[in-house]
Amino acid sequence: MPNQDVFENISRSSLAEEIAFKLLNLIREKKLLPGDKLPPERELATLMSVSRPSLREALRALAIMKVIEIRQGDGTYVTSLEPKQLVEHLEFVFSLDDSTFLELFEARRVVEVGLVALAAERITEEQIAELEHVLEKAVENVDNLEAFVEVDYELHELIGQVAGNAMLSRFMTSIGQISRASRMRTARLPDMRSEAVADHQKIVRALKARDPRAAQQAMLDHLDGIERRLRAIAAAEDADTGDSTS
Repeated sequence: MPNQDVFENISRSSLAEEIAFKLLNLIREKKLLPGDKLPPERELATLMSVSRPSLREALRALAIMKVIEIRQGDGTYVTSLEPKQLVEHLEFVFSLDDSTFLELFEARRVVEVGLVALAAERITEEQIAELEHVLEKAVENVDNLEAFVEVDYELHELIGQVAGNAMLSRFMTSIGQISRASRMRTARLPDMRSEAVADHQKIVRALKARDPRAAQQAMLDHLDGIERRLRAIAAAEDADTGDSTS
């Protein structure tokens, strides 16, 4: 259990959101670590000078975010804080608004097009072989939605690692984890998985040729193609909604 001094008083007028924000800050500052057990609810409320109902509301919100886990009869723990677990709820966000998908593709273009150019300059023969193995798995799983999405993520993550820039690789990992939900949606589009395989093959060929410009163009074409399909689907859905309300 962390030192109790970290749970400084919070104004009694504060809302549950402020309590949650304080706890998130403790995690960011490494004063609360994965697996740490929080003090009992009554004690924690006293330490933070807040009401137990407000604290309980904040803890429930953090539990939904998978930041903490409330174990009945045992206590409240900080979770493993693994990115894959933390972004699970984002699938709901993506389901609400296609513009969120489109903003994600903008972010991927900024990061991945630059990363793939670096990867083309730095890739080794062993890494080429690894990418080709991932491509084989993609072909084998083109009819298996969930397996294909995992392989797709694996290939893009590997390209980020090949680039050899730790800072950009962290950005790639964050974007990649968030994009898992979007990948599940776009991978359901007609022929999208087979098109993705063809795109990935072009990307890997450019990497194998150690051609940064060709690798960038192949990655850009891949992301643009998915975005065009998504925009078309969104436009069709909007048109159907308009017809139904007219």
